[in-house]
Amino acid sequence: MSVGAERGTMIEECLVVEFSVTGDDCPLAAATRETGATVDCQPPQLRRDENALLRFSTADDAVGGVLDADERIRYLHASRTDDRVNYRCLSRHPCVVHELIDAGLLVDRIRYAGGTERYAGAVVGYDVLQGVLEAAGETVGVTLERVYPLGADDEGAVARGWDLTPAQAEAMRTALAMGYFAVPRAATAAEVAAELGISKSAFLERLRRGQATLFAQVFD
Repeated sequence: MSVGAERGTMIEECLVVEFSVTGDDCPLAAATRETGATVDCQPPQLRRDENALLRFSTADDAVGGVLDADERIRYLHASRTDDRVNYRCLSRHPCVVHELIDAGLLVDRIRYAGGTERYAGAVVGYDVLQGVLEAAGETVGVTLERVYPLGADDEGAVARGWDLTPAQAEAMRTALAMGYFAVPRAATAAEVAAELGISKSAFLERLRRGQATLFAQVFD
């Protein structure tokens, strides 16, 4: 297809959307509803057999026990990083997020808290946004919390992401903002740790693990 022929399909308006979903009975929503925990989840990967591969993390150890007892969850694996537990598993329960993706949602991040799911992503235009909200509303309750045009400052969040834990990202972001990486340093490790409300050793551990993850992805 020529470049000229493709121009007719170009969409100039892309929207960043944030909305919450209630009433879903998926394993992660149920686990956070029972424990009161918060879970950060990557978009599930749907297999041909309709099972979903899940990858998520939480600071609440009780989530693992609830999921381990859920007959819809198989092959649950847990590993600890800093003060969070990373999980991977296979879920037999159909995820509402796949319906949203089919409707046109480009999922950036998902958070489960107290049984409520919060989605952030992008759609190409208001017509697609309407279809996404209708797809969610067919089976669960949906509340649109925020929508705004995708700008240059938002492009990095959608187009590029690093496989860091939220704790590592927060530690590195705070260290950067306080001048820890400046030459000469404008803040010590102890000062950054105090700002984060953690010990110096915990901050340095998060920093080392985060840097190792970033360097592995950049230089792989």
